Amino acid sequence: MSRPILRRCVSCRELLDREQLWRVIRQATGGLVLDRGMGRSAYLCRGRECLEEARRRKRLQRALRIQVPDTVYASLEQRLDDQHVADVEAR
Repeated sequence: MSRPILRRCVSCRELLDREQLWRVIRQATGGLVLDRGMGRSAYLCRGRECLEEARRRKRLQRALRIQVPDTVYASLEQRLDDQHVADVEAR
C-alpha cells in the first residue's frame, strides 16, 4: 500500500492527502490552470470556508506570486455548487 502524498491548504493550513485538495497551478507562460499542469502550485481545501478565506486574504495570490483573476474563484465556486448538487442527488 502506498503512502498518501500530503499537501497543505493555503487557507486553513491543514495537511491533507493531495487527492482531497484542489490544485491551482501557475504556468511558466504566466497563466493559471486547475488540477493538471506543470508549474508553481498551491492547494486549497474543497470547502466554501477555505475558498472564501483564500479570496478575502489573497492566499492564492501570495502562494502563486501572481494576480489571481475572479474567473479562477468563479470556477472553484462552480465546483462547490456541482459537488453540493451531486451530494444531494446521491441521497
